[in-house]
Amino acid sequence: MKACVIGLKGHIVEFDFPSNLKNWRKTPILELLKSKLVKKARHRKIISVLKYLAKKVNHVTIATDYDREGELIGLEALEILKSVNPKLTFDRAKFSAITKEDVLKAFKNRQKINYNLASAALARQKIDLIWGCVLTRLLSLIHNRVSKKDFLSAGRVQSPVLRIIIEREEEIKNFVPVKYWQIGLIIEKHGEKIKLVSNERFISEEIAKKCLEKIENTCKVIDAQEKIVEEKKPIPFNTTEFLKEASMFFPPEKAMQIAEYLYMKGFISYPRTDNTVYPNTLDLKKNVKMLLNTEFKKYALLVLNQEKIIPSKGKKQTTDHPPIHITAPASREELSKEEFIIYELIARRFLATLYKNALWKINHYKFTAGNLSFEIKGKQLIEKGWREIYYYSKPEQIILPEFQKGEEVKIVKKYIEEKQTTPPKRYTEGEIIKIMEKLGLGTKSTRHEILQKLKQRKYISSRPLKPKETAYIIFNSLKEIAEEITMPNMTAELEKKMDLIEQGKLSEKEVVEQSKRKLKEILLKYFEKQATHSKKDA
Repeated sequence: MKACVIGLKGHIVEFDFPSNLKNWRKTPILELLKSKLVKKARHRKIISVLKYLAKKVNHVTIATDYDREGELIGLEALEILKSVNPKLTFDRAKFSAITKEDVLKAFKNRQKINYNLASAALARQKIDLIWGCVLTRLLSLIHNRVSKKDFLSAGRVQSPVLRIIIEREEEIKNFVPVKYWQIGLIIEKHGEKIKLVSNERFISEEIAKKCLEKIENTCKVIDAQEKIVEEKKPIPFNTTEFLKEASMFFPPEKAMQIAEYLYMKGFISYPRTDNTVYPNTLDLKKNVKMLLNTEFKKYALLVLNQEKIIPSKGKKQTTDHPPIHITAPASREELSKEEFIIYELIARRFLATLYKNALWKINHYKFTAGNLSFEIKGKQLIEKGWREIYYYSKPEQIILPEFQKGEEVKIVKKYIEEKQTTPPKRYTEGEIIKIMEKLGLGTKSTRHEILQKLKQRKYISSRPLKPKETAYIIFNSLKEIAEEITMPNMTAELEKKMDLIEQGKLSEKEVVEQSKRKLKEILLKYFEKQATHSKKDA
């Protein structure tokens, strides 16, 4: 037969526990750890088509997304094909953008399947299933909430994230504001009035009043500095940076959904990447020129008219996919309003990473009056640089008149300000995703999904993130079972082991068994503690 292409809809098979362990009340929790997982069909129609085609072809090329999950999905399909046609030959096409050039290049330079990459995804799949099922059953049984609509769920990554959100909420609840007083001055120069606030904070209004009385009608400039400071252009978008910025417009899961659509349509590169360094093989100038026939022409010319294009670099450099960038021009007419918002964000970020740094003039003045110190900083954007392109964070300018060291400045008003300390703010979704990355919780592909699950299950509300009552029930119960389940360290350690599987330094089976032993150890300690309490009560 002639060559044909078949699309896959995510994982076409999945692991589960045997059906004889489905009864939550009758199945002892530890039986789940003794059991072997079974593989089940997830998309039967796709599997049927694969089996039909396997009889008619001699060679197959796997061209799924090149990351852990994509490699495993491709391997799942290959195993089904080979179960029908064991003599089938196969290879792998790797690309990061669905453009004609990238796809043709990938098929011209086909490679071997990366079994270690797939094994890392398989280990995660199994471990997340085991931990999720075991902890969910245990929590639900403890609280007698085992109906399909009322169970309590927990997970290996979900639980530490919930802890972070709850701990911030507790900080806010337990925060006790402390009053303090500061002295304010209004000074005048060339008819311009400027506000100064004392560096000193006073614990009582009476002390502040006494200090205020010592201030006369002028203050003295004791230091005057001016410097030009470069503000570095932003780093290229990896998934975390993209989701953080996109959260200005959409929840992370919505932003990723739109980015995936743009990728599938060939407008942007693969949106799941850790990389923040453009590879040398990426023709940056060519990609910029794509935008010359779009509404971004003005900004593309700014980049192209530079003597030399020097891209910014982040700290993370990987070889799987480049940072997220545009791969084709797009107009507002071609895309929906939401799609164009994300396309524009990526286009502007891409151009900004290739343009020059911004320049600021910083003035720093220190004053003294009545033995108190005051200071003020002025900042003026003197060269927009990348900010002309990437305008999402508006520059806050404070333009001051010039002061000279030793100068006496007229005070037109002096007063006391009563203030109080304020609690920390709740996290935004973008901030939590950055924290998750820092702590090694989840991956570029799963962080936004974890937040989505917490919202769907009504454990947290969003914008900003706030835990609900059920979240406290889960968190307090997990602390009682074993607090380490809620700590980021254990999950982050497991993420490192996934990397070692990918590198071929650990086996999938070895990591899964280690994880099961750890979970068993936690459960036995908990059951032992419960038995001790029961004896005491008796």
